[in-house]
Order: sequence, then structure tokens, then C-alpha cells
Amino acid sequence: MEHLLTKVKQNLILEHSADDALLLQYITAAVSYAESYQHIQEGFYKENKMPPTTEQAVIMLVSHFYESRDGSTGGFFADNTQASSQVWNTVNLLLRLDRDWKV
Repeated sequence: MEHLLTKVKQNLILEHSADDALLLQYITAAVSYAESYQHIQEGFYKENKMPPTTEQAVIMLVSHFYESRDGSTGGFFADNTQASSQVWNTVNLLLRLDRDWKV
């Protein structure tokens, strides 16, 4: 999870560690969402390499959680009236690329 924390902080342009614990909670939630959405067992990405598209989706979702934690902003889609749904549509599209369709 530490490599994801570094990438999330780069994406958010965060240079402090004051919110690391919060970000790690968001990373856990985003990875869990990815595993569920992709129909793979819980904890799969603790033992297996995460594909780049899934990693990007997790980074985007964590960034959205962080930037929108007060419920008032849409993060990097803030100029869009459908900001929140656009984030989820983009994340789900990325996750679909690595989804296990056999289930």
C-alpha cells in the first residue's frame, strides 16, 4: 500500500504526511471496491500485482475521496455539474478493463 500512497500523494500534489493515515483508509476502501467490482477475491491485490489500469482507477478514486471528503467538491472534475458521477464513470470504466467476466 505504501507505493500507492506515494502515487496518490503525487497525484494530489501533497508534500506533507499529516493526512497519510486518512489516505491509507481511502486506499483500502478503493482497493476493496476494485476487487468487488472486478469480481475477484477480497485481498487479491495484497498478493498479486495490480494492473496499471486498476492502479489508475484506485488512484483516481482515492483522490476523489480525499478532495471531496466534505461533500462540496468534485475534485478534478469540479467544473462539471455531474462531477461525482463523472468520477465514478471513469473509475468504473478503468476497472472494467481488468474485470473477471467469468463470474
